Amino acid sequence: MTPAESLSPRVAEPPRSGRFLLCSCQAGAEGALRQRAAEVFPDSRPGAWRRGAVSFRIPGEPVPEDGGVDIGFALVFARATMHSLGQVAGDDDGGRITEACRLAGGRRYDNVHVWQRDPRAELPGSAIRSALVAAQGLAPTLGEVAEPGTVVLDCLIDSAERWWIGWHRAEDLPSRWPGGVCPGLAQPLPDGTVSRAWLKLDEAIAVFGIPFRPGQRAMELGASPGGACQRLLEAGLEVVGVDPAVVDPRVATAPRFEQWRMRARDVPLRRCAGIDWLVADMNIDPKSTMAALGRIALAPAVRLQGIVATLKLPDWSRAAELPGWLDMFRSFGLEPRARQLSSGGREICVVATRPAVELQPGSAARSRRVSAARPVTPRRARRRPGR
Repeated sequence: MTPAESLSPRVAEPPRSGRFLLCSCQAGAEGALRQRAAEVFPDSRPGAWRRGAVSFRIPGEPVPEDGGVDIGFALVFARATMHSLGQVAGDDDGGRITEACRLAGGRRYDNVHVWQRDPRAELPGSAIRSALVAAQGLAPTLGEVAEPGTVVLDCLIDSAERWWIGWHRAEDLPSRWPGGVCPGLAQPLPDGTVSRAWLKLDEAIAVFGIPFRPGQRAMELGASPGGACQRLLEAGLEVVGVDPAVVDPRVATAPRFEQWRMRARDVPLRRCAGIDWLVADMNIDPKSTMAALGRIALAPAVRLQGIVATLKLPDWSRAAELPGWLDMFRSFGLEPRARQLSSGGREICVVATRPAVELQPGSAARSRRVSAARPVTPRRARRRPGR
């Protein structure tokens, strides 16, 4: 079978048994995810959960794969969401592969995602994926990053003896990645990169489709050592870094960059006219971050295109304050979307833009690293009529 044949349209829609959605998340975020699911799906009932994975039951008809709602952004803390088909257990991988195919309903899928509930566990994920790919009749060279619109067979490895099996349709960018984890995390940072803040902003650009345009002006609050500023410069923006600490010389000496050696609360508002984007990833309480952002966003001379903010969570209970923080972004005249990125820690990334600013998920706004991870010959699967 050729790679092109392996991506041909499937014969039938996968089964939807159980009416359970299963989400994987960052370890520790389970309570925040369950709370968010209760807000998004008020009639849902929590199911099984373990560290790094949560399931919940949707009463009535199962939620369709597009759900009528952007599940990835709505649930915020979910890295990957699948329609759960059940668990498989046994003494050997061969028996579990056979049982997984039985749960999959004998239908062929366009791709296979395999990931571990506990990323620290040393389990044979690659071998399991190869076996499932072969069982599905797919090309052994099929890349792990799914094409938009294709249907993916999911295998979440709970332990060496037990796996969860499900499926999802690849739509937004994280749903195309195994476990919703940015492929760039498995690679070293590019040579010359100042800090991991580069990678976090790189993932945010890709996931949210942030429409940065060359020549726009951005200001980062808490810029040192300069990783995010470096990524903004690569996007062609003129960048102001605000921080009392000196940024890395590789950023400080770059064209289109200037540093204001001061704290965010001391920034002269009259100098903020012409700022298009406000960026913040400060290791302070989210209330202080929101106050610093609001002070500039609401200044009379400022008309932002958008804000990219990382809100740190001193503890997971603070996730309950997210609705209030999103309302604050709306009070700035911006429409927010939130997600916990796979490259971040105990924090939430919020991208808030003016209603007239169109986000471009899956477009040219995609990061360099994500683009490099895509299959060489993309092909969009055919959809059913009306989809």
